[in-house]
Amino acid sequence: MKSHTDRRTFLQTTAAAMSTAMLMQGQSLLGAVANRSVAKKRVAGVVTIYRYNSHADVIIGKILEGWKQDGGPGPNLEMVSLYVDQFPEDDMSRKLAEKHGFRLCKTIQEAIDLGTDEVAVDGVLCIGEHGDYPWNEKEQHLYPRKRLFKEITDAFAKRGKVVPIFHDKHPGPQWEDAKWMYDRAKEMNIPWMAGSSLPVGYRTPDVTLPFGSKVEAAIGIGYSGLDIYGFHTLDFLQCILERREGAEQGVEWVQSLPTSEIGKLIDQGTIRVDLLDAALKVAGTDRAALLASPPVADGAAFLIGYRDGLIVPVLMLQGLAQGICAAVKPVGADLFATRVEERTDPRHPHFAFLLKGIEKMFHTGVPTYPVERTMLTAGLLDRLLTSRFEKHRKIETPELAIRYMPVDYSYAPHIELSQKF
Repeated sequence: MKSHTDRRTFLQTTAAAMSTAMLMQGQSLLGAVANRSVAKKRVAGVVTIYRYNSHADVIIGKILEGWKQDGGPGPNLEMVSLYVDQFPEDDMSRKLAEKHGFRLCKTIQEAIDLGTDEVAVDGVLCIGEHGDYPWNEKEQHLYPRKRLFKEITDAFAKRGKVVPIFHDKHPGPQWEDAKWMYDRAKEMNIPWMAGSSLPVGYRTPDVTLPFGSKVEAAIGIGYSGLDIYGFHTLDFLQCILERREGAEQGVEWVQSLPTSEIGKLIDQGTIRVDLLDAALKVAGTDRAALLASPPVADGAAFLIGYRDGLIVPVLMLQGLAQGICAAVKPVGADLFATRVEERTDPRHPHFAFLLKGIEKMFHTGVPTYPVERTMLTAGLLDRLLTSRFEKHRKIETPELAIRYMPVDYSYAPHIELSQKF
């Protein structure tokens, strides 16, 4: 498999596929990790906020207190340092540092080098989610993800060494920031992963697209805020669609329309009724309720024009849909629809499966799945919110001609943890 990276234009981006030798080496090492014959990897955390059930809590808490966060077995990782950007009244980090003995740091540099003249950790968790940060006119929550990433990578540069980084959710949130972060990671040869926890969550029903399938049509359904849950919806949809024939070539154009246009999109055939009905069913509603309801003011009808000709609607139906869903019609096969489960017990298990992928990268030094998928979904969300802000204009997206080769990374029901949920 070939990899072509144009750092200037980012138009011919391809994920670096693992070589056969690296895969074999990684699988051998992971077997040893599962048997605990390999030493724990030392982890630094860089987070915006650490309170109960924040992303920091349900990821880092599993390193500190086990997969179920009940003191039981957990990943083969050791939390050694933590930088926290904001300390609200319900902050947990100070008490956890006292309980578990990790170093609570005043700077990101200190979290990386622990006051020495070298990089003193094996991996970095960057979690820029939650906290008191501004919003822009496109209704993007401006978490300081670029700033945190820059300070982490500046610390690497100062100490002359890089280690793997996992970036929670999407880089950015603005495309220009995400692009800068991607280029920085490539220039410094940093193993880097990012993304939502939902692509590796439980699904009902437990189905996905077989690798190499031709896709006739697809649709996505989301709920809640366009910024916070638009990304989860797009990342979940993309983790299915990227498996289609020919791998991913990227996106040619996007458009965000108001939900009042859904009926017209159905009449035009842009939204296929069979796929819509299947997706709405697993989303806990139906077409009659959708069309009878007043337009969802805070929702959207996203349209995505992929470069291979596939046009996919994504309906953000806040207050109507009850989950994130996708429906796909493969060529020559029955359509399927599935909903990702956001289980809360035990302690949001989709984050445990996400951490399993992070653990793998920290031990092998190789991203478990390509960051280019997350770059594509980050760019999609930014451009769709731009279209919405700019009176729903159609936007050509040459910057999203992102080519990459996906990997067949199993999601939740097929990942073995040291203790089953």
